[in-house]
Amino acid sequence: MKTSSITRMVSCSLLFSLIFFSCQKEQNTPPSSQEQEELAIASAESDAESEAIFNDVFDNVMGVNSEVAVGGTGIFNGPSRGSGIEVVGGAAQIDSIHCYVITITHLNSAAIFPIRIELDFGAGCVGRDGRTRKGRIITEYSNRLTIAGATATTIFDGYSVNDIKVEGKHVLSNKSTIGRPSLNVKVTAKLTSLSGNFSEWNCDRTIAQIDGQLTTLAFDDIFTITGSASGSVKKADKFFQWSTTISKPLVKKFSCRWITQGTIIIKKGSTHIAILEYGNGQCDDKASFTVIGHVREITLH
Repeated sequence: MKTSSITRMVSCSLLFSLIFFSCQKEQNTPPSSQEQEELAIASAESDAESEAIFNDVFDNVMGVNSEVAVGGTGIFNGPSRGSGIEVVGGAAQIDSIHCYVITITHLNSAAIFPIRIELDFGAGCVGRDGRTRKGRIITEYSNRLTIAGATATTIFDGYSVNDIKVEGKHVLSNKSTIGRPSLNVKVTAKLTSLSGNFSEWNCDRTIAQIDGQLTTLAFDDIFTITGSASGSVKKADKFFQWSTTISKPLVKKFSCRWITQGTIIIKKGSTHIAILEYGNGQCDDKASFTVIGHVREITLH
């Protein structure tokens, strides 16, 4: 299995979601034009924030080293990435170059797994990506994540990214079967800003490789993305809710930047508000967005 290929797909799979919010006080009433504009702004901001933070969490969980995953992603990426200070019990000093501490604990003294790895960014660690991380990411690996059945469960202790407080759980599971590599990501989380605004996010996505398994190069790899997401966001004195369902699997070719096929249904409560359709398989940055009977072409980013 070309593990690096499918893991890169999962790490950016959330980038392809389109979120549409709805006002809580009108749970089953289609929004007006003015409300649609407000909801679109709220959705864009909250979606971008969630994507950035949890793609980063995924990359760091996968990137620690090749013994627990694939290594070399997230904060561990780059020719001079190093590995911080690795500690198994006892005291440690923060690496002056990488400004984080890695604590490794084998939970079964007779075996390598399960293993707990803590990434401690202390009171503030500015990464090469310019983001300031604080607190701890704590992950327990049942086995190496490239092995079918393995899971990695991540929780957060005083963790924040650019002063956005992160709470909740991130679970990554290898669901691969013979000839069909597959990874599942589940996120249940709350993100809170210094202003008191917050968003709650529940996401369950599965990425499966459907072509290219028999070759060594990633260029011919093709994946499907299935699943759903829901959540809520408080923005000033307003509260919005949303949900999405992938009704037709999204198709992502490794050789193409964008999703080329598939359909996402956006709901407000039980009411269908919008439909996002990605096309017929052609590699381009266009999709069709239908809201209350009105169809328009949108450009993907």
